[in-house]
Amino acid sequence: MADGSRSSSPGNPPPTPGWIPWLMPSAADLIFLVLLATLSFSALSTRLLGDAGTGWHIRTGQLIVTGRGIPHTDPFSSTMQGKPWFAWEWLYDVVLGSLDSCCGLNGVVWLTALLIAIVFSATFHLLVARGTNLIIAFVLTLLAISASTIHFLARPHVVSWLLVLVWFWALDSTQRATVELRSLRAWRIWCLPITMLIWANLHGGFLLGFLLLAIFWVDSLRTWFLTKPTRIEGAFEKIAAARRTRTLTWIGLLALAASFVNPYGWKLHAHIYSYLTNRFLMDHIEEFQSPNFHGLAERCFLFLLLVTLATVGARATKLRLSEILLLLLAVYAGLSSSRNIPVASILLVLIVGPFLPALAFSGFAKKMTGVDSRLRRHLWPILATLVTLLSACSGGPTASTQWMNAHFDPERMPVAAVNAIEKSGWSGPVLAPDYWGGYLIYRLYPKTRVVIDDRHDLYGSEILKSYLRMIRGEPDFDEFVHQHPAETAVLPTKSALAVILGQSREWTVVYSDPWATVFVRVG
Repeated sequence: MADGSRSSSPGNPPPTPGWIPWLMPSAADLIFLVLLATLSFSALSTRLLGDAGTGWHIRTGQLIVTGRGIPHTDPFSSTMQGKPWFAWEWLYDVVLGSLDSCCGLNGVVWLTALLIAIVFSATFHLLVARGTNLIIAFVLTLLAISASTIHFLARPHVVSWLLVLVWFWALDSTQRATVELRSLRAWRIWCLPITMLIWANLHGGFLLGFLLLAIFWVDSLRTWFLTKPTRIEGAFEKIAAARRTRTLTWIGLLALAASFVNPYGWKLHAHIYSYLTNRFLMDHIEEFQSPNFHGLAERCFLFLLLVTLATVGARATKLRLSEILLLLLAVYAGLSSSRNIPVASILLVLIVGPFLPALAFSGFAKKMTGVDSRLRRHLWPILATLVTLLSACSGGPTASTQWMNAHFDPERMPVAAVNAIEKSGWSGPVLAPDYWGGYLIYRLYPKTRVVIDDRHDLYGSEILKSYLRMIRGEPDFDEFVHQHPAETAVLPTKSALAVILGQSREWTVVYSDPWATVFVRVG
């Protein structure tokens, strides 16, 4: 044209105006926004506080922040007071305790919602980046989210989901590199030891990082030794595999060294090993047991397993060794323990997604992918994060409406019963089921200590065996109470132990509601 302007041709889409990438959210942004808003402002915020262990995480962090230091002995229970304790998630506890101090439980829920939103929006983005059809990527991400709701809780394992994703992203990118690792992608892999330094102080799931690294290292080693340099492509591939193997070896050594930089040194690794290999604990802690596939989350995971099986059957020859090993790891982890379902689901969709054929809407999906790829400014997620944080810190009042009101579910936790204990001043120690112990620590510490809570690695198998006999009302149930005296008991109203204590002359009922009954020892 005479004026030098260009017109769009049928083969080239018109240029995108400069303001659109800033104001239009991408598909990953929309996933982030929906998850953050739903988990922060709806009834699901109460679900995030469905585990009482959040309570002792908060109090641990506040102990550290107030100058008491990282605990090496138990400060919360009468049973284990002064005994060695590994607060291996101390860094997460500090963040959680600080948020509770300035924002209350709203801050705790905000952080958890933010982490979950980041994990699954990043999962979707990585699926598309690895070549998955946009529509299939959305469906797979939705399945992974649904399966992971089984463990949507304000606990440090959510950080491990994010770090597993980061490690997979970094390791997978090196495998797709050619001869040189000194490209822009190199910084990803060399950042892994730094993330391990943080991970080892956040959650015991840092061991997953070493499993992922080992899988990609084995794949590189196999390629190095088995590739025949008969052609120029084979020679380059062999050189790249050799360099990748050496790089991953150094990364592994540096990450291992970084994992020892924690308050407990090598003893943390020994403690985690003894905990995970304790058969009694693994067989009796509910979250370590195999999933019950009657629940919705478990059925979504089962569907992902079936999709994986069908994909492997159809595309087995196209899978790399690392992808096969990752699938085996994910399937084994998810089937052996329900707490592993979220990580297993994320790994399954990332591996399977690129191999699923786009049976329908492929042309539409390609166009949408092209448009979506230009919407990467992430303005809306940043604004949403700031707005929800402001709402959490201000208690949530907006135009006389409280948008954010995070609290423990009174039908799941003994909220009213503990209110009665606080008002009446009944003395401790307080006996309650282990799954209520963390909530009692949150409400009653430091004035009152609990007899037991859900830090099972602290109490050990012998104490827990005695505790289970008591809580089930077995013939020698009183052995635990005699060995670990309590002045007050908070028990589920219809539990076997509540019925037994209600008939005992040593205890009297001082409060009762449909969910919890409070007993005080007579005399």
